[in-house]
Amino acid sequence: MNDLNESGVFFIGNATMLIRYHGFTLLTDPNFLHRGQRAYLGYGLSSRRRTDPAIEIDRLPPLDAVVLSHMHGDHWDRVARRGLNRTLPIMTTVQAARRLWAQGFGAAVGMDTWEDRLFERDGHTLRITSLPGRHAPRQARALLPPVMGSMLEFGRDGGHIDLRLYISGDTLMDGSLTEIPERFPDIDLGIVHLGGTRLLGLLMVTMDGRQGAEWLSLIRPRRAMPVHYDDYEAFTSPLEDFRREVERIGMSDRVHYVGRGETHPLPVRPARGDSR
Repeated sequence: MNDLNESGVFFIGNATMLIRYHGFTLLTDPNFLHRGQRAYLGYGLSSRRRTDPAIEIDRLPPLDAVVLSHMHGDHWDRVARRGLNRTLPIMTTVQAARRLWAQGFGAAVGMDTWEDRLFERDGHTLRITSLPGRHAPRQARALLPPVMGSMLEFGRDGGHIDLRLYISGDTLMDGSLTEIPERFPDIDLGIVHLGGTRLLGLLMVTMDGRQGAEWLSLIRPRRAMPVHYDDYEAFTSPLEDFRREVERIGMSDRVHYVGRGETHPLPVRPARGDSR
């Protein structure tokens, strides 16, 4: 098992990751259910987990914040609700923050699209910006919770950015995403949620392999890391779909495949990188 204290993206499973850099430690979309347990998605819908998380929640290092893309049972589960410190800042959607407050997580921060929050420590900075996302086709949008992508910018006092990391969240390809590379033209690592999740076996609500490749072509990160593709029965598009589509568009060299329990090293910029 990799050292949980090393810099990088430690993949726990589904969309759950530990991201560590510049002394900051973040947890994303905490999902610690075990194989065979069900994640509840609302309206009586649920999906059974096929895998186990790489670590248990009580093995997490001290956290600075949680980044929660939306309020669904495979991203915020009953284990997280019981096991996480209720004073933790949780960067999430406005709708999810309201539900978290009701659960006792009073430090949850509801963020509108393009809103950001700045963390500072020992001369280093972390800016988290809420980005657009769309979890369902237009005709079904009211049935699913709002979702956000997240831009994490690790830098230093004075404005220098050492690393720009974008997490897609559970989104489909949508016109609103085109503004992301316009605002953030130099993305070092893009983490893409895949799976081709289908509700009731019919309605696709996360990107499949083809849309994931379209996302890669649009965002054009220096590196990309796929997550959220095989942990639940509701996923219908295996990772091989994405791999095949990425090869077809000639962008395989940008994609790094990381297994549960492994750490993706961070593609940190040279000392004379740009600033925003």
